Amino acid sequence: MEIKRLTDEVLGDYVGLVNTYYRLHSQPELSFAEHRTAEQIVATLRSQTIECRTIAGTGVLAKIEGTKASEERVGAKRRAIVLRADIDALPISEQSASPHPSEREGVMHACGHDLHTTVLLGTLAVLNRHREEFNCTIFGLFQPGEELNPGGAKGVLSEEPFEDYEVVAFLGEHVEPTLPTGTVGICAGKYMAACDEIHITVEGHGGHAALRKGIVDPILPTAKLIERLYEIPAKSPDTSVPTILSIGRIVADGATNIVPDKVHLEGTMRTFDEGWRAEVKALIGEACEAIAQHYGVSVTENFGEGYPAVYNAPALAEEAISCLSSTLGKGEVVRLGLRPTGEDFGYYTERYPALFYRLGVGYTGEDFAAARAGALHTAAFCPDTKAIGHGVITMTLLALHFATL
Repeated sequence: MEIKRLTDEVLGDYVGLVNTYYRLHSQPELSFAEHRTAEQIVATLRSQTIECRTIAGTGVLAKIEGTKASEERVGAKRRAIVLRADIDALPISEQSASPHPSEREGVMHACGHDLHTTVLLGTLAVLNRHREEFNCTIFGLFQPGEELNPGGAKGVLSEEPFEDYEVVAFLGEHVEPTLPTGTVGICAGKYMAACDEIHITVEGHGGHAALRKGIVDPILPTAKLIERLYEIPAKSPDTSVPTILSIGRIVADGATNIVPDKVHLEGTMRTFDEGWRAEVKALIGEACEAIAQHYGVSVTENFGEGYPAVYNAPALAEEAISCLSSTLGKGEVVRLGLRPTGEDFGYYTERYPALFYRLGVGYTGEDFAAARAGALHTAAFCPDTKAIGHGVITMTLLALHFATL
């Protein structure tokens, strides 16, 4: 589709899209409880005669069949593009400058999922009006529960909604307040980290801090264990790729004159390679065993398995960069580096050729500043609504580009 025609069309939808965004923003719902959000999505899709159904409990799956004439490949599955937006909010009390803030105390769209949803609704509206320009199936996936482990992506995939199709591109976006509005950020290959929770208990035998006989103090072993844990990232076979191992919570529950029986540790582990991810867990186990044997304490560890790493298929990423640079302009496309945050979009990248990119929402010109839009996952987060139009243009261009490859 010619970029000026697409831009003019999206600008014609802009007011309605912003109103949709504010309705979603003011009525946020937590993970796997997105009932009214799903109802609004379904109502919007059906008003445009777009086929849709529920998926993964509170999610919605839309489908648009392209009508462009083409030669059918005998015995081949129909090609498909999947466009994904997450729809859940976070347990945060809003303190942003939004003119339509959350009406639900303690719940806020602090990660931009309302904007993701609006962009996808706008993109599907455009694609539905131009079915004759593509000959594949385009799915719009409004996914629940991205913010809560085990993530809504697992629920989606468990239903095998795309098993009868050849998925040639699985696309998702995420708002980015550190990028100016109108820009898009893309990283080829490894992009976002696998994330796992670490839970460790060091158990000895406590007592009066002044009467040490018979005490097996868990405090020193815990300190030595933390030191060993923090040495593990340096053992990575590829130190150019970050490994993060961080303990964020320590509970000893003793007192100034009481040695506790146990110390509990909780932390996070971030890696970018599945083989190394497994090895780090093994190294943590070895460190726990060594400390237990040396200090005569009991050390038990377990892991809350999180999302896998997000891997952007290099061919898709480079195609996207080329497509958007030639249409939006080279200065509007930014190459990104590795990002140690997690995303359940990683489940899709494990199974399909996929691309997860960043949409700038940090305002432009003299207004641009990450502080103006606020940081993700904070009460002050307030993205530039002008990014909605840019988001629809970007996602539509990519969908049509990959649909015609």
